[in-house]
Amino acid sequence: QVQLVESGGGSVQAGGSLTLSCERSGIEYSHFRDYCMAWFRQAPGKEREGVATIDGDGRTTYSESVKGRFTISKDNAKNDLSLQMISLKSEDTGMYYCAAENLVPCTVAGDAPVRWADFGYGGQGTQVTVFS
Repeated sequence: QVQLVESGGGSVQAGGSLTLSCERSGIEYSHFRDYCMAWFRQAPGKEREGVATIDGDGRTTYSESVKGRFTISKDNAKNDLSLQMISLKSEDTGMYYCAAENLVPCTVAGDAPVRWADFGYGGQGTQVTVFS
């Protein structure tokens, strides 16, 4: 059974940092090597939105709201996907989810950003709370 499990969430003061991890299990890392990997988040009462993607070649995209503050990366050998978040703001509060799918294009920017529904693999989420 393929699983994506997020970890690393928590409560942090505004201006602080957190690093989220997404570990894959039940599937060889080579299967996901060329996949589009993404982080989504959902704030209470709002739709789930894509915040960052990384494709099979390591190219990354970010939503305007997190650009310059979040960094997505992956380690194929360890089956890990990460999201490093700095200079956190209260509006970054929400449940964060990782996802994977064989998608092209792999982007949260532009006219055709990826949506949660496009992904066949997704985790259960980890909560991030940023307080003032």
